[in-house]
This record gives sequence, C-alpha cells and structure tokens, in this order.
Amino acid sequence: MTMTTRQYRLTPGTTGLALQQDTRQLPLLAEDQILIRIGAVSLNYRDRLVQQDAATTRSGLVPLSDAAGTVVAVGRHVSQWREGDRVSPGFFAAWQDGPFKPHHLASALGGGSNDGVLSDYVIAQADAVVAVPDHLSLAEAAALPCAGVTAWHALFERGQLQAGETVLVQGTGGVAMMALQLASAHGARVIVTSSSTAKLRRAEALGAWATINYREEADWDKAVLDLTEGVGADHILELGGPATYTRSLNAVAHGGRIAQIGVLSGFDAAPHITPMQFKNASINGICVGSLAHHVRLNQFMTQHGIHPIIEHQFAFDEAPQAYSALAEANHMGKLVVTLD
Repeated sequence: MTMTTRQYRLTPGTTGLALQQDTRQLPLLAEDQILIRIGAVSLNYRDRLVQQDAATTRSGLVPLSDAAGTVVAVGRHVSQWREGDRVSPGFFAAWQDGPFKPHHLASALGGGSNDGVLSDYVIAQADAVVAVPDHLSLAEAAALPCAGVTAWHALFERGQLQAGETVLVQGTGGVAMMALQLASAHGARVIVTSSSTAKLRRAEALGAWATINYREEADWDKAVLDLTEGVGADHILELGGPATYTRSLNAVAHGGRIAQIGVLSGFDAAPHITPMQFKNASINGICVGSLAHHVRLNQFMTQHGIHPIIEHQFAFDEAPQAYSALAEANHMGKLVVTLD
C-alpha cells in the first residue's frame, strides 16, 4: 500500500529560503526501518540558521531535527519496536554512544542535505530513535532531541555536575531553560541572565537561585562574582558567542567549566583565554549529543517528573508563523508545531 505525507520544504524565495508545503509519496520501508507518524516537532535557533544559509542548505530540504511520534509500521527485521510505541528520532542518527566521530556530524537531521522531520510521517532507522517517557506528551518529548540533550551533555556527561555547584545560563531559550530545570532538580544553584525582567521573574518561579538583567547590569560577569562571594560559576553554558565570551571567562570559577554551545552573536568568538590556564578551568565544546545521552536524559526527567517549558504550540499550517516567532525571540523555552 502506498502512502503520502504532507511536509514542508525549504525552497528559494525572494529573500532566501522559504517554507513551501507539499505532499510526496513515501518510499517502501526497509527491513531495518520504522515508520513514525509525527505528533509534534519543535524549533531551535539552528533551524533559523539553516533557513538563512542558502549557500549550503540543499534546495528542497525538509527542515527541523526535533520530533516525537508514534510507530505505525516496522520493517521485518525490527524487534525492538512495535506499532503504537511512542518514539523520538535522535538528532545524530549515527551517534549511538561513545566519543563523537567526524562521520556523526553528517548524520544530523534537518540540515545540509539530510531531510528533517517537518512532515506527517518520517522513516527512521530502528536504532536511531529513543522511547518517549510515559509522563511526557509528544509535544514535550519533541522539545528534547536538540535543546534537552545539549543541556544534559554539557552539565552531566561532560560537566559532571554536582549538587551545590553554581551554574550560569545565558538567556531563556530552549537550552537555557532545560539547563535550569535539570540543574535545579540536581540540587545546583542556577543563575539566569536575560534582558527581560518578566522572563527573569518566570525563571525564578522555575527555580532560578539568582537572576541578572544584563541591560541594567552590563558588567554581568562582576554581578556573578558578587553573587558567589568572588568564587564565580562552576559551570557556564556559553550560548551567546563573541559578545559574551570574555565575560564568561571572567565569571567562571577556578576549576570551573565553560560549555561552548551557542552562536547567538556570531561564529567568530576569539577571546583571550589565558585566564583559563591560571584558573585551571576548561572549555568543553558541545554539539548536541548521542542517543545514549538522550536515553539518560529521559531517565533523569522521569525520575524527577520534569516537563519541558513550551511557550506556544502552532498548528501544522502555521509553521511559517512558528519560524517568525523564532526570529522574534520573545519566547521562553520552546516553540512547538503539532500535527494531526
């Protein structure tokens, strides 16, 4: 039986790549694949960069990397999944576990030449998905593959976060809010920076130990030192890029860790890193994470009953509006598109 699926593709427009909805026929399922009916997808800052990068993004690419849905068919050699299972594709289909390797990067969904998940149905390799935790909706599970796994990888896998340590997160986007929720549940003290007083109040309600409005306190690195009696932050999720990096170096504690994640202010951060030597501190490059990281994240969220922060849910036909909301950056946490 042949099936068709609605999907969005990025096609050349008047000002770069535009979202274009169409339908296509699904290929036959291979023996080691599963067919997933997508229930929800979420957007990341990366998706805006992919849309803007007409030079390297394949014309006709199906965008987005993060989704959750229900298995509706399995290949004849698939034994670990059955129809009705709720699953979420991993960000890197090829990165199962262990150290990151060069070939893993090429398997990322929704970027370059690899089709993503903004579609009614997605075919995935059976070993490239994880089970959705029972306590999460599909919309909540769709918020995790990039932002959730990134925060988990930075703090717990590479950072080895301990209760009582201080964590600084920049902004109130998807990675930052997941880091706030995860670190707070683990007993860490979380400092959140933002230019919005309203968002900082919401962050306090979510468990932030302290907040800094960087419009009112431009020298937010000094504010971090003041809050910590001169010690600094044990962990900094560096999400800003060139505009924030020097202050992150100033604010990190001796023996602390900076998780290099974001490029919100560009890709050309070139800070003077000598202070890291004399602080015996470290910088960890973080590019999302493996399926094993995703599984351990799900286990932690189940243990602590954590639900991701979703600012707004859009219908499938409203996907362009979701992209607009992403560009406006007025949200906290995640923006989600739900599918019927």
